[in-house]
Amino acid sequence: MGRFVTRQAATRRILAAVAAGTLGLSLAACGGDGKADAPTFVNGNQQAAAPGATPSPTAPPVPFEFAVTPADKKKDLPVSTEIGTSVKGGDITSVTLTDKAGKAVKGTLRDDKSSWVPSAPLKYDTSYTATVVATSAAGQVETKKVSFSTRGKSGNDIGSGLYLFNGKTYGVAMPVVLEFNPGIPKKDRAAVQRRLFVTTDPPQPGVWSWVDSGTQAYYRAADYWQAGTKISVRAALEGIPLSNGRVGDEDRKASAKIGDKFVMKVDNKTKKMLVYKSDKLIKTFPVSLGKPSTPSSSGTLIVMDKQEHTVFDTFAELGPEEGYRTDIDFAQRLTWGGEYIHSAPWSVGDQGVRNVSHGCVNLAPQNASWLFAQTKVGDPITIKGTERKLEPGNGWTAWNQTWAEFIKGSALPVPASLKGTPAASATPTPTTTD
Repeated sequence: MGRFVTRQAATRRILAAVAAGTLGLSLAACGGDGKADAPTFVNGNQQAAAPGATPSPTAPPVPFEFAVTPADKKKDLPVSTEIGTSVKGGDITSVTLTDKAGKAVKGTLRDDKSSWVPSAPLKYDTSYTATVVATSAAGQVETKKVSFSTRGKSGNDIGSGLYLFNGKTYGVAMPVVLEFNPGIPKKDRAAVQRRLFVTTDPPQPGVWSWVDSGTQAYYRAADYWQAGTKISVRAALEGIPLSNGRVGDEDRKASAKIGDKFVMKVDNKTKKMLVYKSDKLIKTFPVSLGKPSTPSSSGTLIVMDKQEHTVFDTFAELGPEEGYRTDIDFAQRLTWGGEYIHSAPWSVGDQGVRNVSHGCVNLAPQNASWLFAQTKVGDPITIKGTERKLEPGNGWTAWNQTWAEFIKGSALPVPASLKGTPAASATPTPTTTD
């Protein structure tokens, strides 16, 4: 048995979870008075200047410039508004935001200190006052204060979803998946992506990548997550204005954990599944894949959902002549188009010999039961040698690309340290929030 498309797959419910994260304020240190004739010390002893030595010229100090956005008394701003901070010749010392009742709003500076991001959406139809303090390299302190107000709720929201359950454990290939309905226009993707924050512990920096339609965005690192990694996500989208007249619907947060490495590999040539745990081969199973008229998809797929018992009903899609309705055990969804790993007692004699399914990976009942008990949502399965390639967006296809291909889908510039091969990638400070 094989391909199964349900109304649920076409209009799947979007699930979201809530979690919180933290980011400390980082201040740059400045020192020295810039004098060329300052004495030199080695191991605590003052050294005499070399005869005839000429002091090195020093660059003139950078003029102290300090600006804040939004403009004072600005009205009708979105609840996604950040406090923009621009400083030359100094550094931001503090940012404080209070509402009209004087209550402080929590938030943090971005890593590049280009703006201060509230930890939750601002309130609609509310006045705020931002106080920003900056200090020059020479110690000069300057304070700027701006007041602004937010607009009312429009009601013309996009639909969005975060495929990550708070507190759950996932497989090493689990991407952070965001879904949008309708899709995000290309001209808006950079602004949306700037509002997507991910932290990983231990740090494994990654990149967001969009599918062409803008209906999904994936976040992953260059390699599979390390077992035991903690992932925290915030999609801070509530109120963000889009060019199609819509706005972001809500902020979504989740925090999850990555479990042990568990990988499945299927080769159409041998019609066998090899199962690896922590990079050790632990099982080999015969399989039957999709027959030539309904082939399985070749590529790297990810377990998206698991159902111990379900029903495949294809009459609505295939009609009364080709459709079927069958009880299925140990079903693990791999694509939105209806490809699964599942128990298939009717094809045991074909498994390891020939392909007879409608696109699914058929296993003997005892093998399907064992595998179902071992896998997690987010575990990868690589299928090769079939008549069809996995289509982008047909499932969570973030790993069906090389790293070089994947990062091309980012709407923002990718740091140079992340552009190399996975083995050569550096580990910069991860993107963080809260």
